[in-house]
Amino acid sequence: MSNNATFPAAQRLADLREAMQKNDIDAWWLPSSDPHSSEYLPEHWAGRAWLSGFDGSVGTLIVTQQDAGLWVDSRYWEQAEAQLAGSGISLMKLQPGQSDAPMHWLAESLEEGQCVGFDPAVVSLAMARKLADYLAPAGIRRRHGPDLLDAIWPQRPALPQAPIYAHAQEWLDEPRSTRLAQLREAMAEKSADWHLVSTLDDIAWLTQLRGSDVAFNPVFLSHLLVGQQGATLFVMPSKLDASLMSALGEDGIDVADYSEWAPRLSQLSATSRILLDPARISLATRKALPEGAALCEAFQPSTLAKGCKTDAELDHVRRTMEEDGAALCEFFAWLEAALARGEVLTELDVDEQLTAARARRPHFVSRSFDTIAGFNANGALPHYRATEQQYSQIKGNGLLLIDSGGQYLGGTTDITRVVPVGETSDLQRDDYTLVLKGTISLSRAQFPRGIPGPQLDAIARAPLWATGRDYGHGTGHGVGYFLNVHEGPQVISWHAPATPQGAMQSGMITSIEPGLYRPGQWGIRIENLAANRPADDSQFGDFLRFETLTLCPIDTRPINPALLSDDEIAWLNDYHADVRERLTPKLEGEALAWLEKRTQPLAR
Repeated sequence: MSNNATFPAAQRLADLREAMQKNDIDAWWLPSSDPHSSEYLPEHWAGRAWLSGFDGSVGTLIVTQQDAGLWVDSRYWEQAEAQLAGSGISLMKLQPGQSDAPMHWLAESLEEGQCVGFDPAVVSLAMARKLADYLAPAGIRRRHGPDLLDAIWPQRPALPQAPIYAHAQEWLDEPRSTRLAQLREAMAEKSADWHLVSTLDDIAWLTQLRGSDVAFNPVFLSHLLVGQQGATLFVMPSKLDASLMSALGEDGIDVADYSEWAPRLSQLSATSRILLDPARISLATRKALPEGAALCEAFQPSTLAKGCKTDAELDHVRRTMEEDGAALCEFFAWLEAALARGEVLTELDVDEQLTAARARRPHFVSRSFDTIAGFNANGALPHYRATEQQYSQIKGNGLLLIDSGGQYLGGTTDITRVVPVGETSDLQRDDYTLVLKGTISLSRAQFPRGIPGPQLDAIARAPLWATGRDYGHGTGHGVGYFLNVHEGPQVISWHAPATPQGAMQSGMITSIEPGLYRPGQWGIRIENLAANRPADDSQFGDFLRFETLTLCPIDTRPINPALLSDDEIAWLNDYHADVRERLTPKLEGEALAWLEKRTQPLAR
């Protein structure tokens, strides 16, 4: 195997092209995915990052014998441009609403009779069909496998072996059997004999088990086959101890080896009716099913059930937010004191100290994603991450954006705050205040139950749009209950399709995070998590409102009060009064003094 120390991606592309030629493949399609439609990938399936050098969480790589392109949205443009330099891979900028652009490029770039190859284990059934819709009319062939990375990736990481553990009963309000029974009711409505589940957070939720096979998400590699009379969990058996095996057996769940998923599916009766979600199972899974089996294709029932938290779960989340808020107060008190003393801090120090503060709180498990700590120009990169090789010092004047979160046994947190360092300009204060207006506006919204989440996006953007400002990412994503920090089915983004499955329902937890980014200068994002709760009775139907869950002061120093209405100032002051009341019992000393100082009422 060749090696190129200067541009390893360039040599890896050469090796891939050689493998493509041997297999009569003219283009290789490599998404950011695994057999479980995961966002964060085990290293074994991080092939796009290994091959290209771009380590952002989302991107599609296409390689032909002459060209190579990486398609990413605006969150990653600057990061991708830097990481692709010298690789021979072109940055392809995805615009809003153009998610199919890579497929269109393939259809336009290849000639009739040429072949596109991909690993069917990491391409969803829905994606494979969409590829066919673009390529078949142009006479372009598709080859499903083999995985060419196996031939060119020396010492490819093995599958993770982390142990699985139970999510303790003190954090749960219903037994595993109840969740399985509810799923079987949904199956019965579709007259389904079997249901296939491959998404890891759904399996963790249904089985009430947790793991650490995927960074930041407490899940484990597995598939789940659910029948009307029993179920089989496909997982490496060495990950389960005897007590867990016994507990699963009591609820009618057998255990089989992870590698037996496809062989077992092939043994299902050809007369079976099988419920599956094409967006959430791989093409390889579909190909493993008997030819004659009847497919019932529908949205995965557990995804909506998991997204609607129970009252008991929300109570746990509220207490978790108090612990997380206390950790944040300790961190921000340290940060401001260190800066006041003239200490030279870096973005790496932010991550280290913030993680340490969370780790001191009860029931903390891990971060929920890589901390984003970006000073000035780095804050303008929505998914920036400081590394030992590239980071900035926090000194002089500017804005420090900090987006972070924690996994606790009682919930998952995600929060963004912006800290002024030194002096701020009039433009920075105006930008900050307009973003804050967007956060407040959506936080105060009342809306019909069942409204598609994307339709709420304009409420947060309106204050920015009114001045010709905007941001490229969505405004809100679902958040799990000690599960994935990004979960469906709801999303608040006008770029996303308005689907019945993404309708806003009571109990959903969603981020509210408008932003504004000036490339090369600064970035601003103010994010809280909020729960959908029933609003007061109305003769015009059922309405929901947002309950803000996150508890941490929003810095008032960069605010231009003249841009806020009296109602907006009142909302901010009420929020700070609630934060102060709920966090005071958990703090003392400098952290308590910081809390009291940062929650003083804002006046004009």
